[in-house]
Amino acid sequence: MGHREALLAAAKTCLAEKGYARTTARDLVSASGTNLGSIGYHYGTKEALLMRAAIELMGEWSEELEALIAGGARSPEQVWTYVVDLFARYHHVWAAQFGVLAMVEHESTLRAALAEATERARLGLAALFAGLDPAADVERAREVGSYYYALLVGVMAQHVIDPEHAPTGQAIARAISSATLSTS
Repeated sequence: MGHREALLAAAKTCLAEKGYARTTARDLVSASGTNLGSIGYHYGTKEALLMRAAIELMGEWSEELEALIAGGARSPEQVWTYVVDLFARYHHVWAAQFGVLAMVEHESTLRAALAEATERARLGLAALFAGLDPAADVERAREVGSYYYALLVGVMAQHVIDPEHAPTGQAIARAISSATLSTS
């Protein structure tokens, strides 16, 4: 494994163990077995390296969610239970995302990468939860997907902040059903 790959692997590990804000360049060098100059040579800055690692980790989480989407129809409770289980397995990824989000205003490259990932997430969530085909009506899929994206991020925040009291998949499905019935 070359320095570039070793640094990226170390950044993923450091994000999981220390979080975005507490990871130093020295942590990355120590975990990767490289040198400080390698960070600048391969990624430009420590922040760029950590952002790349966070985006890749989120991509891994997204791949699992996309596999669920490709797997066919499931009940809302099954889907939300799976999503909550993914939170538990990828807790470190979601916790790191909060640190990355704090950087978005100051990093246009990160903002662009996250905007692209958010768009894919919206459209995928519209397909998963509402059975919408984004190719057939992208605006409707984006609108419905935005709702589910907001719900997903809110649930994720609860699991990061207070996992003991965060909602289960069953509770989320019941709440959505109850809200839908009360607005009909």
